[in-house]
Order: sequence, then structure tokens, then C-alpha cells
Amino acid sequence: MFWVVTPILPCATACANGQITRLNPLPHTRDVHIISRPPALQALHGCPNMTTGLHRTARRTHSFTESVIREMTRVAREHEAVNLAQGFPDFPAPELLKEAAAAAIRADINQYAITWGAPNLRHALARKYLEHYGMEVDTETEITITCGGTEAMASVMLAVVDPGDEVIVMEPFYENYGPDAVLCEAKPVFLTLEAPEYRLEKAMLEEAVSSKTRAIVINTPNNPTGRVFDREEMQAIADVCIKHDILAITDEIYEHIYYEGEHLPLATFEGMRDRTITISGLSKTFSVTGWRIGTIIAPPQLSGAIRKVHDFLTVGAPAPLQEACAVGLNELPQEYYTDMVAGYKARGEVLVKGLQDAGFKCQYPQGAYYVLADFSDLSDEDSMTFGRRLASEGGVAPVPGGSFFSDPSRGHSLARFVFCKQIQTLHEASERLKAFATRG
Repeated sequence: MFWVVTPILPCATACANGQITRLNPLPHTRDVHIISRPPALQALHGCPNMTTGLHRTARRTHSFTESVIREMTRVAREHEAVNLAQGFPDFPAPELLKEAAAAAIRADINQYAITWGAPNLRHALARKYLEHYGMEVDTETEITITCGGTEAMASVMLAVVDPGDEVIVMEPFYENYGPDAVLCEAKPVFLTLEAPEYRLEKAMLEEAVSSKTRAIVINTPNNPTGRVFDREEMQAIADVCIKHDILAITDEIYEHIYYEGEHLPLATFEGMRDRTITISGLSKTFSVTGWRIGTIIAPPQLSGAIRKVHDFLTVGAPAPLQEACAVGLNELPQEYYTDMVAGYKARGEVLVKGLQDAGFKCQYPQGAYYVLADFSDLSDEDSMTFGRRLASEGGVAPVPGGSFFSDPSRGHSLARFVFCKQIQTLHEASERLKAFATRG
């Protein structure tokens, strides 16, 4: 079953008959019917009389909007709502890291680092991958440090995906994957994982593959569903990639935050080391989302292209903050990671109970720090309308669930809430949610 979304530039059109969605930013001439404009992949309409200003913008930017997540942070500020939309902690980063960053600045490590990353950080990462996953990584040819995971994904896509290629993205998805493919003038092919299990079936993945498939994006632990893909699912991805000669682009930013199962880097599976690009970072692990330290592990033949793109996008990540992250990787004990997970587990329990007490339907995630909740028992509004009303009237800002789907109607009654907050923040949010539900 397929969903096909085909913008006919400068206008966008779409048709649908199933669960797999293809969005194509390249010019075509066939005429189909508009069915939806996803928030993060929203296309312009009424195009024949575009204003002069619009004519001056690149057509590739017309098929998606800015981040809905960041928009809801602005909505939260406007209404003084508890921000459970954007995934940043409201508690301090480890003192060790803050002191290390200050020390690096005082030591005048304030100029450009090596473009693909400070040596101390690259060596610390290599040690981590060997100790945690038994994965040997060459510090000189296989590691690239970027300005956050977002830049990492953009650099990777631009380095390995050509115009007209297809990139398989599982939905619900983190919102930047589709636009990154569009910026490469490729087609994101959306493979819908069904609630509540959000389980990947090999046959469904096979169905999404075509002769134009270049890569598949895998995010585990997953944002927004909280799924941690198990060994059977990861093996299915590996089998399909090897069979069809597809690259795997893995987003593993939450690799240390899981409550069930285990984190399994796809690059460690047989036959996948030379076809997997592993994206991660220190933002979530060390609670430093504003530092923008992302990481890419890729085989040398791919790293060269990735580094070229990274160089001309940002030159390099902040030098003193790279040094501080190296200190964190080298000196924080295993107890830090154990305590971090225990802390998030306790926070998640507070939020899930608060949501359920307020009438939301949800389950505890297996990993990451998000809860994707169903509000259909509270309202029949669409997710954007409900999300804005919850922020303005209820004082709690979520992310509308429609923004995680190529067709927003699939997330019509869903909202995503974060729990990377202080316990008292989550208790306050829970009280607000309950009062909102009582008022109706």
C-alpha cells in the first residue's frame, strides 16, 4: 500500500492509496489531486500569482515549513505555558562539563578546531565505541564532529543522496528527515509504523524499496514514539540494506537513554559496517542541547564526502565545547549513565501518570524521553488546534502529533510531550493537564 506525494513545482499536488508515502520535489507534469499539506512538509498553493518576494526564494524551500517543535516553544513562551514541546532539560548539565568548558575557554582554545573535530574528542569517541559496542573506529578517517545532530543529518544527506533518489523514512518521524531529503532534491518515502506497537515488519520495508532507493533512515531509541528497535527489527533492516545495496543512516542521539531492551548500533551487524552512517551526539546524553555537538561515524569512502559538505556548511563545531565533551566522555563514570536513566525513568512515570489521570491514552516509552499521547477522549479537534489550545488555555505546550506524519490526519488525535524536565516541573504540568481536562 502506498501514499504518493508529488509536488509539481512551483505548486504541490498529491494522491494517496496506502501507507507508504513518496514526496518528490522535482518537476513533473502529471496532474493529481491535493489531499494534504503536512506541517513539516507543507507545499505552496495558489502558485500562478506568486509575489515578487516569493519568486526570489528557491523552490525547494516551498515544500516544507520551519520546525513545528520550535514554533510550539514560541507558543509556550507567549502563553507562559510549561514547555513540554521541545526536548531540552530545565536542569543543570554536569558540573564536570561546565568546568571543562570554562577551563578550555580560559586556556584560549577559542579558535577553529580541525574541521572534522578536535583530536581529543575524536579519540574519546573511538574509545567509547570500542568499550560500549566493540566497534573499532579510525579517529583520522571515520569520525566527523558537527554542529549538532541536525547538521550531521543534513551533511550526510547532501553527501550521499542525489536528486531523484529515494530515502525511506519511518513515520512517525522526527521532523527534519523529510526536509533534508527534499533539500537534496530526493524523494522521502514514508513507511508508516502502526500504533501502539510501532513495530517494523520486514515485508513492509521490502515493499517500500524501489530501484531508486538510496538510503533508509533509522532512529532508535525513537523520537517521538519511544520505541527501541529490537534485534529482529534491526536484522531485518540489515538484510534489506544488503540485499538491495542500500545505505543506512542511523540517528542514535538517544543511545544511552533506554528503559527496555538494549541499544543495538546497526553498524555492528554483519555486513553493515561499510554501508552504515551512524549519527549521534552529546546534546542529550550530557544535557547540553545548546552546545550543538553532533557526531558522525562513517566508513572512509563516505566520510570524505561528508566532511566536504560539513566544511562548507559550518566549518566546525565550537572548539572549547568539543574539549569539554571529550572530558565528559573520558571522566564521567558508568554511574553517571545509570543515574541519568534512572532519573529519566522517574520523570517519565510522573508524566505518564499525569497524562493518564487527565484522560490521555498513552504508554510508557521504551527509550528517549517523549510520550506520544492520544487525546481523542478529550477533544475531536485536530492536533494543531488542540495543541495550541492546550498551551493557551491549559498552560502546557505539547507538539501536535500531525507534525510527525507526512499526512497530518494520521496524527490527528496525538500530541507529543517531553519529560526531560525537573520533577516539580512535571508535577506542575500534570496539575495543569488535570485542570484543563476538568474544564473541558
